[in-house]
Amino acid sequence: METTRFNIKIKNIFLGFLTLMIMLPFSLQAQKIPFIQSSVAPAAEGYVKIKADRNNNKVIKIHIKNFAEIEKMEPEMKTYVVWMVTDRESTDNIGRIHSSNRLNVTFKAVSSFQPIKIFITAELNENVQMPSEKIVLTTDNFWE
Repeated sequence: METTRFNIKIKNIFLGFLTLMIMLPFSLQAQKIPFIQSSVAPAAEGYVKIKADRNNNKVIKIHIKNFAEIEKMEPEMKTYVVWMVTDRESTDNIGRIHSSNRLNVTFKAVSSFQPIKIFITAELNENVQMPSEKIVLTTDNFWE
């Protein structure tokens, strides 16, 4: 009787371990979050990928197609700035998007905080501390 219980426990441990080994690679995949279509840049479409690195920092990668050149913004702005709303309820400037003649842009940043929303604004200066009201692209809140 005890041998049967022991065998069932071993079987359950093995099944749990097997399930973990199957599911682990899927949980390590980068989360892909689409940007919401924008009235400011209606042709732009893209997404944000967030993945934890080996130090548990969050690697944030942005890919956007058909992104309007900053010079075409009204009123004229100088740069696009990427903002991250964190799980600690702060809004951080995580960098500037450099212009591309091909209208396709990529951006990468690393943060020790968990992002819950990413958005891009048009700004006069890349070193601004607070985002302007000129939101070009945004995601929904994606982390809880």
